[in-house]
Amino acid sequence: MKNNWRSEDFEDCLEKVTYTNKVQRKDFLKSGKFPIISQEEDFINGYWNNEKDVFRNKVPIIIFGDHTRVLKYIDFDFALGADGVKILQPKKFLNSKFFHYFLQSVDVKSLGYARHYRLLKEIRVSFPIIDEQKRIVGILDEVFEGVAKAKENVEGNLRNVSEVFEAYLQSVFANRGKGWEENSLGNICEIYQPRTISTKEMKHDGQYVVYGANGVIGKYDKYNHEESQLLITCRGATCGSVNISTPKAWINGNAMVVRPKDESLNREFLTYFFRNGSEISKTITGAAQPQITRTTLAPLKIGFPKSLSEQKSIVTKLDALSTETKKLEAVYKEKLNHLEELKKSILKKAFNGEL
Repeated sequence: MKNNWRSEDFEDCLEKVTYTNKVQRKDFLKSGKFPIISQEEDFINGYWNNEKDVFRNKVPIIIFGDHTRVLKYIDFDFALGADGVKILQPKKFLNSKFFHYFLQSVDVKSLGYARHYRLLKEIRVSFPIIDEQKRIVGILDEVFEGVAKAKENVEGNLRNVSEVFEAYLQSVFANRGKGWEENSLGNICEIYQPRTISTKEMKHDGQYVVYGANGVIGKYDKYNHEESQLLITCRGATCGSVNISTPKAWINGNAMVVRPKDESLNREFLTYFFRNGSEISKTITGAAQPQITRTTLAPLKIGFPKSLSEQKSIVTKLDALSTETKKLEAVYKEKLNHLEELKKSILKKAFNGEL
């Protein structure tokens, strides 16, 4: 347990820091002399060349993302990213790495995009003498190195599972067998954007869900589609993604409806065609605001077996592989959650004086 530990208010543990000029995101360089440290999840967020803007790191410090709650341990010279970066330099009675681990053990509640530093100011920092801090840091460094390697392996397995499915899906449409034909989507499918309703028109107590660019976005007291529909997001960052609506839903104009004109094309087969991102990407235009229109989508060629039974057979195989893929993804995601919980448990023990 905590023998001979002391406790101080958070801000009483910090040295006063003079901030250097902060670099605006629009000015970040892709390469340069000095890394830019900002509040985003990625450790390094860009590069900078102006030495006048560099924060010279005499001792390791911690960066806290005021909006994001991201913590970074920094022991090199760097340039500061724009708004939302707090530099935390602990006083001499605190080892910087120990302080970094301590902050990781603190549960800072999310306030959305509001600032979170005020929550840190409310805490007290508990710590032993410097030598004991260093001993604890040594243990945590070793343990977390193992956790990081395990996490890296699991994340690699997760990527591999997804890539195997995507590769098989691409091969289905690339290696066409006998009896396949090709036609443009505009000839064999209805393609249209429904009427959009505004967020003001939506009703929290509406009976029917509203589908937009990213799936369900609200509720409404009317529906414009009796049956479920295949939807393609037609603008924004998720442009080209696929959704299937529920029956009796309102579909907004940011989601384009694509449905076969007759039974010669199986809808589930068509859905897998769109999940093959190498095809749908050909129809996206615009860099600042990616979008898909009927004009760009209608000419897109789709190859499919003339036989409806063969289409259904392909769908059955893809469904089976997709199900197994999702099962494995769930297993690996659960393992990642377990590793995060393990890390939290170890941190809790460390700062309860149990290491």
